[in-house]
Amino acid sequence: MRSLEIRRYLLRQIPSHPFDAIIVTAKHFGLSRQAISRHMRALIEDGSVNAEGHTKSRRYTLTLKTVSEWRAPLLDLKEDFVWRERVLPLFTNHPDNIKDIWEYGFTEMLNNAIDHSGGQEVSIEIMSSPVSHIIMIADDGIGIFRKIKNACNLDDERHAVLELAKGKFTTDPENHTGEGIFFTSRCFDLFNIFSGVVYFNHDERINDEHWIFETERPSKGTTVILELTNDSDRQLEDIFEQFASEDGDYAFNKTVVPVNLLRHGKENLVSRSQAKRLMTRVEIFKTVVLDFHEIDKVGQAFADEIFRVFVNRHPNVNIVPVRANINVRRMIRRARAIVNNN
Repeated sequence: MRSLEIRRYLLRQIPSHPFDAIIVTAKHFGLSRQAISRHMRALIEDGSVNAEGHTKSRRYTLTLKTVSEWRAPLLDLKEDFVWRERVLPLFTNHPDNIKDIWEYGFTEMLNNAIDHSGGQEVSIEIMSSPVSHIIMIADDGIGIFRKIKNACNLDDERHAVLELAKGKFTTDPENHTGEGIFFTSRCFDLFNIFSGVVYFNHDERINDEHWIFETERPSKGTTVILELTNDSDRQLEDIFEQFASEDGDYAFNKTVVPVNLLRHGKENLVSRSQAKRLMTRVEIFKTVVLDFHEIDKVGQAFADEIFRVFVNRHPNVNIVPVRANINVRRMIRRARAIVNNN
């Protein structure tokens, strides 16, 4: 039983610690690296783990196996039918919370391809690793970031990621709430979108970070990748409650906005136009959490636009800054002091 516990832990560390999973596991169990290395060798021998390189540069990855793969025309496709007939049978032995999350995330993302992509076909691949399942949904449509850029007259496709991260965004408000991507990205351990030259990554395993990457080769359409560990204790209801209003009506009235998504590379956040872009549409929420992680400093005009101008215009919206360093906090306090003095 001890060996099984060690190997399960070791397997779960590999995605976030591909080079030092042995060290992390040894520290967790208070064992030597040599002892954990023997377990790693056993996992490599049974085909659960792949290893590349030598000594300190050795990289470990979990073995992925394709469980099911198919293509389907998007015309008249029904996401609930695909879930029930093609996907659910693969999860019959999983706990209810796992099935609930997969049903929600898969049907939401497939419906996006059906209703919004403008494409002709979708391809779906379901893969398994020793600790998780991965589902990839790829359409051949216009591309999600390009569509949002065009619909909102944005300057850059990367700004579309920011709008998606806020939540309640849709190009079809009569038929959709715009909540699907927001909540799906928070239900899974890993949530990726590839479209055009932009790659958006939300990984719960690295402290809920958001990253935007630019790819050298544009990808056609939109590809969404979802991953969830098979023994996750996450509950779908808990995800919704995190962003519900405090009066218990379960309305989606709270959002968390990663301020870092606003930047191009390492550019500074100094201007009012940047602040206005950040705060676009957030007045539809009661509480807006601004996550300043990885933001070293902000300009006076940027802070003033958010914490004085916006607050004066929208007094019923509660702006909550989090993970701000001392430099950012100083600028926020300065802007708020002007509000209070007035």
